[in-house]
Amino acid sequence: MSAGPVATGLPGVAHPTPLRSGAREGRKKKRLDHVDAMRPVKQAGVVSTHSLLAFAPAAALSVGGALMLLHVTREAFLFISACMLTYGYQDLTRIGYGYFYRRRAVAVALPYACWTLIYFWLTLPAGLTPWSGIAHFAYLFGTGYYQLYYLVVIMQFYLVFPALFWLVRKARGHHLALVLASLAVQVAVTSLMHWNVLPPQMRGFWATREIVSYPFYLVSGMVVALRLDAVHRWVCRHGWRIFAATVAAAVVAEAWYVAADRQLVGWLGSASDPLQPIVIPFNIGAIACLYLFGVWLVAPRRSRRIRVLARSGSDNSYSVYLAQMVFVMALEDLSYRSLDRLVPWPVVAAVGVAVVFLACVLLSSILARTPLSVALTGRTRERWATWLPEEWRRTPRRWPAGHVASPIDEDERAPGSRGSWMSEAAGAARG
Repeated sequence: MSAGPVATGLPGVAHPTPLRSGAREGRKKKRLDHVDAMRPVKQAGVVSTHSLLAFAPAAALSVGGALMLLHVTREAFLFISACMLTYGYQDLTRIGYGYFYRRRAVAVALPYACWTLIYFWLTLPAGLTPWSGIAHFAYLFGTGYYQLYYLVVIMQFYLVFPALFWLVRKARGHHLALVLASLAVQVAVTSLMHWNVLPPQMRGFWATREIVSYPFYLVSGMVVALRLDAVHRWVCRHGWRIFAATVAAAVVAEAWYVAADRQLVGWLGSASDPLQPIVIPFNIGAIACLYLFGVWLVAPRRSRRIRVLARSGSDNSYSVYLAQMVFVMALEDLSYRSLDRLVPWPVVAAVGVAVVFLACVLLSSILARTPLSVALTGRTRERWATWLPEEWRRTPRRWPAGHVASPIDEDERAPGSRGSWMSEAAGAARG
């Protein structure tokens, strides 16, 4: 593997070595630090979305416009998950489907079930009978409580992943055509949803929870995983052009939103639709910009402190996603929103984002060092000795080869290792 930085179109953005996505099957995968660094930024966007919904005036035009763009975190979540899952399981047939699905169960389905139960108790409506309580829990479990619906979609993706992976592998040499075809399907499906052509079960609330609403982001994520070197070089080389195009797409999307909200043009449809065709160009550009920012965060010239914070953010991002609504609801119970009588609401919302994010990181750090780590964070248990940041400890933390922080995507073990996933979790729980 040849060394040397890859030139980019943005100052200070480079990757120290080629990614070598075409490495031999069975070889341990290099940790993609720059992709991991995208996770906390994405989760900050998710927390911002829910903080705006909770702490900002719902009728404000600026709030609605910001929420329309912030929803890109949903598509980014699915794109990154599809990309990293494909990257980590390029030798899926050799690893075995049983191992793959057992790992998905312990890392994703188990935390999903546990946090659904937690939110069920925290939001338990008054006057429920035992039977209505069971029905309410079943509804939450099947549809995903609030932000947890992302995992409902990703678990659907796990079910069809082997078939999609076969398709993407068979399409080698025609990946661009496959991506363009998935984009055409994405535009068509989203347009039919937006203009109420599809039945109610495929629009609005239900559409956000169905895998058929996101074909482009899943397929393109898988294709990118198989062509990481080429995509990495192209994105870095055209960084400023991508940024400018993303800003232009955001302006167009915001103009669309204002015209639809004020009913200046009747055929634009509802401004509150969670899936709108006009934001697809912005979503694509925003995901690419997020990638570039991840590359910038972990570049060798960054300070050690920034790189340590990026690594810590990556480790805790999954727990931030799972636990965020606990703290949003706690702030609501404390009447935090009423502070907008004293300071402008954008300040209230921004401080709320910081409080929720940092509280989630603290909770994640604690849970990751308890016997509940696997069930509530999807991560194997860590030692309390790792509590302090790496740069403050005498002995630096040693990361295993192939380590990837998020259990949603790759395993914490190197792909191809067929050790017992249950014994790994149990051994970690014993400390």
